[in-house]
Amino acid sequence: MTQAIEQTRPIGLLIAAMGGEGGGVLRQWLVDAAMAHGLAVQSTSIPGVAQRTGATTYYIEMQPLETGGTAQPRPIMSLYPLAGSVDIMVASELIEAARAMQNGFVTPNCTTLIASTHRVFSVAERTAMGDGRFDGSRAVKAAGTLAQQAVLFDMEAMAREHDSVINSVLLGAIAGTNRLPIPAEGFETAIRDTGRAVEANLAAFRAGYAAVERGDMVALVPDGELKRPWRADPPMVEQLQHRVREEFPGPARTILREGVNRLFEYQNLAYAELYLKRLMRIDRAERDADGHGDLVREVARYLALWMAYEDVIQVAKTKLQPERQARIRAEVGAKPSEPVRIREYLKPGLDEAAALLPRWIAMPLLAAADRAGLRERLNIGMTITSTSLWGHLLLRLLASLRALRTMGHRYHSEQPLIDHWIADIAKAAALDLDLAAEIAACQRLLKGYGQTHRHGRDSFDGIMATLVVPTLRGEMAAEGAARAVAAAREAALSDPDGAALQGVLKTAQNADIAAE
Repeated sequence: MTQAIEQTRPIGLLIAAMGGEGGGVLRQWLVDAAMAHGLAVQSTSIPGVAQRTGATTYYIEMQPLETGGTAQPRPIMSLYPLAGSVDIMVASELIEAARAMQNGFVTPNCTTLIASTHRVFSVAERTAMGDGRFDGSRAVKAAGTLAQQAVLFDMEAMAREHDSVINSVLLGAIAGTNRLPIPAEGFETAIRDTGRAVEANLAAFRAGYAAVERGDMVALVPDGELKRPWRADPPMVEQLQHRVREEFPGPARTILREGVNRLFEYQNLAYAELYLKRLMRIDRAERDADGHGDLVREVARYLALWMAYEDVIQVAKTKLQPERQARIRAEVGAKPSEPVRIREYLKPGLDEAAALLPRWIAMPLLAAADRAGLRERLNIGMTITSTSLWGHLLLRLLASLRALRTMGHRYHSEQPLIDHWIADIAKAAALDLDLAAEIAACQRLLKGYGQTHRHGRDSFDGIMATLVVPTLRGEMAAEGAARAVAAAREAALSDPDGAALQGVLKTAQNADIAAE
C-alpha cells in the first residue's frame, strides 16, 4: 500500500465532480478531517458548465502545522493546481479522469488517480452523427501509464448498492490509498459531524475503503448495460412475434422482436406490421443471394430506428416515462419521501411544428420561411417543469397527438424515402451482400431533427445519388462499391459540415472514370 506523502510541501488534491454527486460535501469532509488532525488546509472551487461539458473542480492543499515538535510558520498554499504537481487526482466519472490526464494533472512522479469507471455521456458524445461514445479502455490504459497509482472501479454502482451518493465511495477510496496523514476514523467522524444520511454514507465509505484494500480495480461498465432492457411483449403484438419466430431466420429474431415492440409503442399495430412487411422483402433478397440472416438483422436494426424517428410527440412521450423520472431521482439521490422538480429545456423550431401539419400547409410554409431566410431562426426556447401539474398536462397533450402523426408532413415525407432505401438494399443484395449491408448502415446519418436532421439527410442523399444509384443501374463498377459507400458514410459521420464527404465522393467518381 502506498504510504502517506512526505510532508516537506503541501499535499495537493484535485477533485473533478458533476452536479448531484456531492462534490462540495466531499471537499468539506476532507477539510474537516484535515483540520481535526492538526493540518493546515486551504480549499478553492471552480464552477463547471452546464449540459455535461465540464465538471466543477475543487482543489485542496494541506500540510501539518508542526514537524518534530517545533511550531512552524503557517505554510503558503496555492489557490489553483499546477500540472505535474497534483498528488491525488479524484474524478467522479471516467471522462473526467481522461480530461485530467489530458491537462497534465496526472503524472508518474507523484499522482494517485482515483476515478469511477462508469460513464455519463458528454454533449459531444450525445450529439455526434454516429456513435460518438469515448472508448473508456483508452482512459484506463492511459491511467496505467501516467499515474503513479491508479484506483479505478465502478464507484457509482457501489454507491447505489448502499443507497448513497458517489462522494462517499470516493472518500473511502481516498482513505484506502493511505496517501493522506489522516486515519479512516477521522473521515468517518467528518461524515458523522455533517449529519447528512450518516449511516448510508458511512456504509458507502467503508465499501470504497475495502475495495481499495482488496485491489478491486478496473471494472468498466459493460456495453450491455447501455442497451435498452427487455420488456414483456404487449398482448396485441403476440401474433407478430409468432411471425418473427416462424418466418425470419434465427440470427435476426432478437432484433426483430425489439423492433416490433418499439414500433407498436411508437405508433400502433399496423405500423409494426408495416415493419415486418418491409423486412420480408429483404429476407427474400438475402435468401436468393444465399445469405444466412445477417443482412435482414442489420436492416431490421436500422429500419426500426428510422421508422421511429424523433418528433415532438416522441420527445414528450419520452419525458413522461416513469422509468426516466425514477432514473433522475436515483441520480440525484432523492429519498422516496423527497420531492424532485424536473425542468425540461426545449427549443422547438419551424420544422418540428410543420412536421405535424398536413403537407398542403407545411410545404408552402417551409418554402416561405426558406425564401425569407427565417427557417433557422424560428426557434422558440421554452422551459417546462414536467413535475408540475401544468407542465405534465402540456407534455401529456403533445404525447396524445400520436394518432395525428400519420396525417403530418414528415410522416408522408419519410415513408417513400424508407421504401426507396429498402428497394435499393434488395437490389444491391443481388450484386453483393456487403454492398447491401453498407447501404443499410447509411441510415446512421439520419438522426435528430431540425438542422441536424437536414445535414444528415443531405449526406444520405449525396451518397445515394453519387454512389448507390449509379452502381445499381450498372453505370458504375460494382467492384469496390461497398468500400466506397462505407468510406463516404464514415466521412459524413466524422464531418457534419460535409467537406470530408464531398472529397470522398469526388475521389470515388474520379476513380470510376479512370477505370472506364
